[in-house]
Amino acid sequence: MLQCNDVCKTFTGGRGELEALRDIRFEVATGEFVSIIGPSGCGKTTLLRILHGLEPTTSGAVLLAGKRVEAPSPSSAMVFQQFNLFPWLTVARNVTFGLEVAKLPLAQCRERTERYVRLVGLEGFAEHYPHELSGGMQQRVGLARALALDPEVLLLDEPFGALDAITREELQREIAVILAQSPKTVVFITHNMDEAIFFSDRILVMGTRPGRILEEVRVDFPRPREADAVRASREFASMREHLWSRLSHGGKPA
Repeated sequence: MLQCNDVCKTFTGGRGELEALRDIRFEVATGEFVSIIGPSGCGKTTLLRILHGLEPTTSGAVLLAGKRVEAPSPSSAMVFQQFNLFPWLTVARNVTFGLEVAKLPLAQCRERTERYVRLVGLEGFAEHYPHELSGGMQQRVGLARALALDPEVLLLDEPFGALDAITREELQREIAVILAQSPKTVVFITHNMDEAIFFSDRILVMGTRPGRILEEVRVDFPRPREADAVRASREFASMREHLWSRLSHGGKPA
């Protein structure tokens, strides 16, 4: 579904050149959930922006369903850490906005909006404004807005990062249920090893200066997964220890 072929990214500014990403190569199969973890500053968000077409590559290419990604398209949707909702629009209008930009018929916009507002547990809040919602509820709106576009690939940029610990854990569980009901190919950026292990089929570990893929870790827990059972297992503890060892070296070889 998604191919990242030898992607490099260098930023040029007043202080010279900064090599952010070097020779990033991986593939994501249809329906697969792949997490990318790494130390701060390793280029995870830059990589996700390139996958979405928000940022050009310096060299290399991203292919989505065989077509080169050069600009954002309805084939992929991104959920950001900061909620990025339009404060002057209601929940329903925020979800509908992308559908209207895509010029879907009005009846289809309404049906999809109602469906995904209900799916993320916000039925009864459709006419509320973002400032009237909690952080977790606002992030649900962002997820509903992305899912309503029915993208082939869902890109998640630390979607729980701005939430408190309790809300974060609750939303993790809910999103696992939502994605089971509305399966997607997912690329997930996170600093949280527990999240990465719980959600993923594979975890890509990035190193820094410049950002690059150091290792791929397979996650073989059967689905559907129950968070408490997964986290209580010996395999989870071993995998977490391994990831921690890689990250504690700042993304350098152990």
